[in-house]
Amino acid sequence: MSIVNTTNATTDVLAEYRAKQDSGASGSEELGKNEFMELMIAQLKNQNPLEPKGNGEFIADLAQFSSLEEMQNLSSTVDSVVGEFRSTQALQASAMVGKSVMAPTNFGTLDESGQMEGIVNVPASTGGLRITIENEQGEMVRQLDLGEASAGQQKFSWDGEDGNGNTMPPGRYYITAQGSYPSGTEQLQTLMSANVDSVSLGQGGNITLNLAGMGSIPLSDVQHIN
Repeated sequence: MSIVNTTNATTDVLAEYRAKQDSGASGSEELGKNEFMELMIAQLKNQNPLEPKGNGEFIADLAQFSSLEEMQNLSSTVDSVVGEFRSTQALQASAMVGKSVMAPTNFGTLDESGQMEGIVNVPASTGGLRITIENEQGEMVRQLDLGEASAGQQKFSWDGEDGNGNTMPPGRYYITAQGSYPSGTEQLQTLMSANVDSVSLGQGGNITLNLAGMGSIPLSDVQHIN
């Protein structure tokens, strides 16, 4: 009686699979369910008839194949859900074009309307909240004393005038927010308002908002939509 070596038969199947990979026949480097089934059938066909695979081993192989198939189906489902989620995000982001958003930054743009708005993140109640506004040359043009402020997000606006009531030209202005505390003066985070000009969808589904006068920021940085 001639007995075929099971190891050689299995090796042949693996060699054929690797040849397909080298020739670019498949885009995946993982052993898929079809290759797994080929290996299992090759082992069954070429097993030693004097020592055949037991029922328990055969059932274990089938269970492993079923598990592999379920994992691949689950992976495909997850990829589909992620794709739909990204599409929904992109659609929602595109609806923001033309709207005003608040993003974390230390500068804002004074436009033709002569108004600039922002928010200060106040970590704890302060006895005195002050906003300092400087032009691009670093010259102070205005200070806004907002007085006492409780913890939370405090809104403020600038009417575009300097301390003498003169209207300042449109352009970029830098904002510094400070709070007075028993330990001293602390600089606080500011969010400034800007219009969304366009939306970009990058690699990996990352969504970027292109803001007027502010540049590009990730969608995740937006904290308010006006």
